[in-house]
Amino acid sequence: MTRLPLVAAAIACLVSPAMAGETLDRVTSSGTLTMSSDPEYPPQSFLNDANEMDGFDVDVGKEIAKRLGVELKIVTPAWEVITAGGWAGRWDMSVGSMTPTASRAEVLSFPAVYYYTPASFAVHADSSAATLADLDGKVIGTCGGCTYDAYLNKDLVIDAEGAPPFEYQVTAGEIRTYETDTNAFDDLRLGDGVRVDAVFSALPTIQEAIKNGYPMKVVGDPAFYEPLSVATDKGDAEFDAKIAEVVGAMHEDGTLTALSEKWYGVDLTTAE
Repeated sequence: MTRLPLVAAAIACLVSPAMAGETLDRVTSSGTLTMSSDPEYPPQSFLNDANEMDGFDVDVGKEIAKRLGVELKIVTPAWEVITAGGWAGRWDMSVGSMTPTASRAEVLSFPAVYYYTPASFAVHADSSAATLADLDGKVIGTCGGCTYDAYLNKDLVIDAEGAPPFEYQVTAGEIRTYETDTNAFDDLRLGDGVRVDAVFSALPTIQEAIKNGYPMKVVGDPAFYEPLSVATDKGDAEFDAKIAEVVGAMHEDGTLTALSEKWYGVDLTTAE
């Protein structure tokens, strides 16, 4: 799911931003690129059966490090600490499916969008709904306080540069919010219309649930696409330019497409 928690700006004020070239110099001299990640966010990042970090974001981070000619080290600070900025050299970049909003850009830099999350609706496998229009007036479950909730309330703002435009295509009869997407899926799996008629979440999250046995099916095309970017601490334009160059090359030579297809079964690296 796309995560948009509040940025703890006060924390960011406690530390100074990186000086120009400092991050790139540190990575080059140490031979190590340190990336922040989440150990409980499959299929983007998670601990696998061998107790090793794995997932789409992890593979992207490994490839960036490889192309920089350094080793990758992964740390797992809390999400709100990452989005607060002021990393003070504790890690060099975040490859964590972060939406590059204007408020976050006050404390972080977003040198490279590497994929887009499609937001999609799903219904129970027994549902007769076949189009987004069939969901009008229905009870729809989603995560509370997230971009999907905002969309259903028709007050969604995605202010990231390059974010594709969207239209409100569904008018819910009732919006039922949950702490996590999984809780919404759990109610849907009870049966068509038992507690909810549909759920609204990130397409990869829905697909992962279906893969794990949830009796759901996707309805219609994605409602909107959310750009997700590599994030860095503010202050090192040289490092940002290098990350942008590397990720740009990964787009051009098909590496990101291959990784997306490996983890999601589809190419999510373009907003189409």
